[in-house]
Amino acid sequence: MAATIAPKSDQLNSDDLIAGPRTITITKVTARVSSPEQPIAVFFEGDNGKPYLPCKSMRRVMVAVWGVNSEAYIGKAMTLYRDPNVLFGGIAVGGIRISHMSGIDGEKSMALSTAKTKRVQYTVAPLVERKAAKPAEKSSEPKLTLLGKNGPTQVAPAKWQSALVDAISKLPFDRAKSIYEDNAEYIEAARATHPEEADRVEAAWQDRRDDAEISI
Repeated sequence: MAATIAPKSDQLNSDDLIAGPRTITITKVTARVSSPEQPIAVFFEGDNGKPYLPCKSMRRVMVAVWGVNSEAYIGKAMTLYRDPNVLFGGIAVGGIRISHMSGIDGEKSMALSTAKTKRVQYTVAPLVERKAAKPAEKSSEPKLTLLGKNGPTQVAPAKWQSALVDAISKLPFDRAKSIYEDNAEYIEAARATHPEEADRVEAAWQDRRDDAEISI
């Protein structure tokens, strides 16, 4: 839904934030000499060619927090939100405001002018940047080497046990016996670390052997 209500414009608008705040990472800051009312364009990752054009109050916030060197802004991040109470010509039209900024340890407050004779305290909070998720640790479960039709292969004990039980239970008796005998040393090796899996394989073989003896 958010994409369907985005205004057609060459800049980020407050209406783009109706769906909720947006955290942007700055890639470039350029001057707009031909536009004295909006002299700075802040480009960011995923801007689709629609930069953020901060108003004078928000430019003052950026300078107060990050300094006057705009090149130092590259790589920094901030959260933008829509303030529906921003006035233009005495009418509440909404505007973009900054709520969080990276590179600060705590809240930063400053006095901003809202009219010629009125100043208000404005505060931005530190932006807690998300750390990249650690890659999942590989299982430390020991592997077992089993004999298959393609030669020796390494498998996890649970999968090994399931494969052997299925083979012993479902294949013709002579083939099941061959598989059990071929893997006898691995069954015994598994008993030291995974006795339950080894016992299940042994139980499956005992059942199959008993069934064969009864049928004879």
